[in-house]
Amino acid sequence: MSSTDTRPSTHPFGTTSAEGTAERDDALTDAVLKAVEVTGAHAASVFLVSHNRQTLVLAAAAGMPPSLLGGWQRIPVSSPIPVAEAFRSRRTVHLADADETMRRFPQLAVALPYPFGSASVPVTAGQETFGSLATVWAAPPGGHGLSKAQRRQLRTTAGRLGASLAELSARGVDVGCDMETVPVEVPVPASSAVRVGLFDWNLRSGALEADATLCAIFGLAPDEYDGQAATLAAKVHPADRFGFRAAGRAGIEAGRVLAQVLRVPEKGGGHRTVELWGRVPETAAGQETPPHLVGGVLDLGAGMAAVAAIERLADGFFSLDREGCVTYANHSLVRLLRVRREDLVGQRPWDALPWLADPAYEDRFRAARVSQQPVSFLVQSPDQWLVFSLRPDAQGMTGWAAPAGQPVPAGTEPGSPPAEEAAPSSRPAPTRLGAIYRVLQMSSALTEAVTAREVCDVVADQLLPAVGGHRLATYVVQERRMRLLSQRGYRESFLERFEGLPLHHAREPMTGALASGVPLFIESRAEFSRAYPELHTESSSFVFLPLIASNRPVGACVLGFDEVHWFSNDDRSLLTALSGLIAQALERARLYDAEFALARGLQNALLPHRLPTMPGVRVTGRYLPGTRGMDIGGDWYDAIPTDHGVVLVVGDVEGHNVAAAAVMGQLRSAVRAFASAGHRPSDVIARTNRQLLDLDPGLLASCCYVLLDPESGVAHVVRAGHCPPMLRLPDGHTEILDLPGGPLLGVKRAVDYPESELSLPPGSILALYTDGLIETRESEIGVGMDRLRTSLAHARVVSLEDLADALLRDAGQSPKRVDDIALLLTMYTHAPPPTTPAG
Repeated sequence: MSSTDTRPSTHPFGTTSAEGTAERDDALTDAVLKAVEVTGAHAASVFLVSHNRQTLVLAAAAGMPPSLLGGWQRIPVSSPIPVAEAFRSRRTVHLADADETMRRFPQLAVALPYPFGSASVPVTAGQETFGSLATVWAAPPGGHGLSKAQRRQLRTTAGRLGASLAELSARGVDVGCDMETVPVEVPVPASSAVRVGLFDWNLRSGALEADATLCAIFGLAPDEYDGQAATLAAKVHPADRFGFRAAGRAGIEAGRVLAQVLRVPEKGGGHRTVELWGRVPETAAGQETPPHLVGGVLDLGAGMAAVAAIERLADGFFSLDREGCVTYANHSLVRLLRVRREDLVGQRPWDALPWLADPAYEDRFRAARVSQQPVSFLVQSPDQWLVFSLRPDAQGMTGWAAPAGQPVPAGTEPGSPPAEEAAPSSRPAPTRLGAIYRVLQMSSALTEAVTAREVCDVVADQLLPAVGGHRLATYVVQERRMRLLSQRGYRESFLERFEGLPLHHAREPMTGALASGVPLFIESRAEFSRAYPELHTESSSFVFLPLIASNRPVGACVLGFDEVHWFSNDDRSLLTALSGLIAQALERARLYDAEFALARGLQNALLPHRLPTMPGVRVTGRYLPGTRGMDIGGDWYDAIPTDHGVVLVVGDVEGHNVAAAAVMGQLRSAVRAFASAGHRPSDVIARTNRQLLDLDPGLLASCCYVLLDPESGVAHVVRAGHCPPMLRLPDGHTEILDLPGGPLLGVKRAVDYPESELSLPPGSILALYTDGLIETRESEIGVGMDRLRTSLAHARVVSLEDLADALLRDAGQSPKRVDDIALLLTMYTHAPPPTTPAG
């Protein structure tokens, strides 16, 4: 039965109480195996989006043990990493080699400094995006990566997986992931091995015929075994049972299996690798041909003859499985490392030997697994320097060790390559996988966060997926008391306990962590209840992170976990490092918020609090700052009632900072004074120009000044280096008023500014604006003016307020905007009726 077939199962694998989940896992298994097949990659993985759509969670991996991925099993959707980029953009992200990875994803390249290529494609169905499918292959410098045909086949594979997940979802199957999802591990076929011990299993009847070697491994009687599939599957390594199901399904549907590799535990410990094939035996014409599953035990080089030969060698030889555990060590290696064989076999070398505990050595193993290329490096044992060499393949790797053949230079770091192989690109990254990336990513994201609210959002988006948390609350210290700044997922009843808590109250978990300066890790609800019996919570595990910057308490983060969470040394080190980054960013953001409040008050004082209401004229204005978060700049607008009509003015002082705002305030005051005194429009601008030169601020300014007579509808316009106004007529036709103008204010003293006259018909709208509304980084100002003219012409004028909001909406959301915006819209409704003299 295929993963999209809704008919009842008829093959020996049958159905289970979690049939839908099993079908989902089968679809994942098929996808990663097919991805490896069509691309020639050595590893593939599927990431599915979490239920809250904030995190991509590893759901299946082929050729790369999930344990090797460490902190990469959960990736924030917003991360600058290929699988997340493919998910967000719904496009293929193809990185041919390490150089291209460095150019496009520098943080990823720093965290994984290995020569590999990768391709990530979205898993979609219609408008729904379920996750990403990624492949990894060995890629020496200058590699070309996947061909167009291979990329097309990879997208097809992802599309089939998306269709399967969509069909399962339509049937009510939960195809998403949560933070506790255990990924499906799928072994890939062995590249070369001797096959000993064979069996033939009739998938229709369940009959199994096996030779003596295989029977001994399976623990079966030598004669025919008529057990069911579940019985045989129970003898397969738990991580490989999904692949076992996939092999049986493919054997029934297609009559063949792509050399699926499984592991079967042996009676004496360890395991043997079994490779499966499917076939349909030849039968007489007209007779049914039941599919068979054929398998053989793989001897991966540990046969008695090979072992005897290796044991006679003087150098140390060993083999590691995909997880990095030692499966074989010859006598010379045991003697060289001064360790008992039983203490080494079954353990990772860096776990079994204290002097190999430096993360740099684990990184060299990881480099070989990820790049699938040989790696050699130096190791300093208690009494000598040793050379280690690793030769990887899909099933694990073979290792060689011997004393260094030449003196090792002083200051050589652990894991450095031998002198003849040393190269800058081969330097190890001395941290565990994912940890350095988490620090880099958090640091980068916090650098872009400006306000305290943005810092809290970054912390929640990055920290919860990194550690698998479900809840996060951030508190800040205000007047030596804890104040809640932001929270995600908690109930108010739990957080109320900490609100307003005095900083010196060290008996509470949050303030206690702040007082000690050390994170508080609570791994179970029972532990929490014993330590704080008066607190009641729905979480099972907690982390209380003190946020301390420059030796001063800034605040605290409270992480909560739904399930019991045991914090490894890596988890504790990572969280401790990140707490320092968060504290520095939060302290900077709070200082910024204080400056922002001051600047916003200044800007509000400089701009008009309200615009005047006059017969026959309606006016509205808008200001949008160019700086992110800081509502201050040099653009302004104003409407001034005078004895000769209403003055409409928009100006722009260069810059968008406090200095520009100060000059803007002075110019606005000057314009109001000269206009109120009854000067002609051209004289007002000329006098304002001289005023700016007398102030000598070192800044230039532009201005558009309009004196509108509400009785006649006649307007007198003066431009000083400013954008031309736009006029929308009552029928919607809009034109750019290309009126003559003078130079910018502040250029020279003796300047004449020409004055233009125009008539506004009733129902027309005059738009004055600054260049921030029409100028972007990637388009010329003329293109922006035409775009604004079109928007003004086609806008539905329900009210002047709505029109102003509509014209600013796109500009306000554009990341390409580079300047402040001031906009003043004036609707001339009609000339007021003449006043009838009394009597």
